[in-house]
Amino acid sequence: MARKPRIALDGSQERALDPRACFAGIDEVGRGPLAGPVMAAAVILDPAAIPEGLRDSKALGAVRREELFAQIMASARVGIAGAGPQEIDQLNIRGATLVAMRRALAALPTPPDHALIDGRDVPPGLPVPASAVVKGDSAYACIAAASIVAKVIRDRAMRFAALHYPEYGFENNVGYPTQQHMSALSRLGPCAIHRMSFAPLRTWLTKGECEARLV
Repeated sequence: MARKPRIALDGSQERALDPRACFAGIDEVGRGPLAGPVMAAAVILDPAAIPEGLRDSKALGAVRREELFAQIMASARVGIAGAGPQEIDQLNIRGATLVAMRRALAALPTPPDHALIDGRDVPPGLPVPASAVVKGDSAYACIAAASIVAKVIRDRAMRFAALHYPEYGFENNVGYPTQQHMSALSRLGPCAIHRMSFAPLRTWLTKGECEARLV
């Protein structure tokens, strides 16, 4: 079967929605890992300087992500925010993700006319109209750009965390449950940036300790 050609994310999809509107794309990275923050980015692209080759960050290699990240940061308006492990434990990962997205939008230097959000949920309390778009990072340039920014920033944060907790291999696994990560957990137990509400980390805590962590 012939492969379906990939849609070029060049801003034309946003212009088709409303050629006069200023759109911000919002995406997050880091729902699944056992450690580290969930990061979100909001991006308003400059229509005259949209980087070529924007795609969902998961479809890009690390070198290309860094190249596009630099181009986005040089030309676009960007807001970046996160929610840390303790917030994730308190709110659950969905709630923390929505908080991070709301913070990223608030961090933009100027508000958009409309926010396009990857996924099924619109965070409550946004100051502008917003729409959720399933697989939006494959449909809109501004969301793809947000996914790239969030991914690069989170990866950098996890490499920094690896300097403080070198045994877990965060510079490589960015918090996901790889063999190295799980082996370190079995030997050392969790560190300060682990998400204690995630299985299997709950098994390291007694009920009283877990309640103390979640307060």
